[in-house]
Amino acid sequence: MKKRTAKISRKTKETDIAVNLLIDGKGKADIKTGIGFLDHMLTLFAKHGFFDLNISAKGDLDVDIHHTNEDVGITLGSAFKKALGDKKGITRFGDSFVPMDGCLTRVTADISNRPSLHVHYRTKYKLLDEYVIKGSCEYSFVSAEQFIRAFIMNAGINMHIEILGFDNDLHHLIEAVFKAMARALDEATQIDKRAKGVPSTKGKL
Repeated sequence: MKKRTAKISRKTKETDIAVNLLIDGKGKADIKTGIGFLDHMLTLFAKHGFFDLNISAKGDLDVDIHHTNEDVGITLGSAFKKALGDKKGITRFGDSFVPMDGCLTRVTADISNRPSLHVHYRTKYKLLDEYVIKGSCEYSFVSAEQFIRAFIMNAGINMHIEILGFDNDLHHLIEAVFKAMARALDEATQIDKRAKGVPSTKGKL
């Protein structure tokens, strides 16, 4: 099978980003975005998805994290889509539950080329926006959602994220989301040896 890999660079007046991705990797990662918490999340994303991932990013972090956070998502999504190529033989769908102590998340993915992000909360968890991870760069659930949306919109993925449990530890919650996303995408990108062509009756994704 041809290596499913891609190198993508993206430069704007606000950010300069390079991504090197291998879908069928061993979970190796070298991540330098300037946002420590995002580096941590992308390192475990690569680990649990068995993706080899190198990211180098420079951005206007003196302003805030928004441009860098979102543009890394855009560039990674573009690399993911390019690496998958024509998508022949992929499983296409993936699903994973991940617990982290008192937090529980589920991510369901469809590599459909009809991208959209849907986050489902149990009613009492809708105040997640009030929680912020303190550090050199403050990171919130909104930050995570902005990153994931940029990623899936450029990768061509329909994704549902369910927040099923939250014990007030935002670090664990976001970590559970990224791990579940990695495992769901690992499943969705697997080659099904029974399949012939693209997994769609349309003949194209």
